[in-house]
Amino acid sequence: MPDVVGTRLTVYLTEDDRAGRRCLYEVLLERAREDGMAGASIWRGIEGFGASGRLRTSRFPDAANGLPVAVEVIDLPERVEAFLAVVRLLAPGSLVTREAVQIRRRDPAVDARAPSS
Repeated sequence: MPDVVGTRLTVYLTEDDRAGRRCLYEVLLERAREDGMAGASIWRGIEGFGASGRLRTSRFPDAANGLPVAVEVIDLPERVEAFLAVVRLLAPGSLVTREAVQIRRRDPAVDARAPSS
């Protein structure tokens, strides 16, 4: 299968960011699935800072609130561009990056021929 040029969209949030009463990262992941995006993941950070410059860390359990979270979505460029409208609506003040990526889908026929361990 040939590689396809895709786009990785990363939305940087904190665990405290909300969409109503729900975690914003969960809402974005759910919406990406509903919209049929090729793939999405949520990455939880152990330490970080944003525009405020305030360090958020898990090193001190009593102060471990608002840890960084990244929502990563990968699909074809035009589909990611369309999903960006959802991000702008739900997370208007968030830091968002887009990067070109090479997408290589797994080939089930090759997987079936692979020796088992």
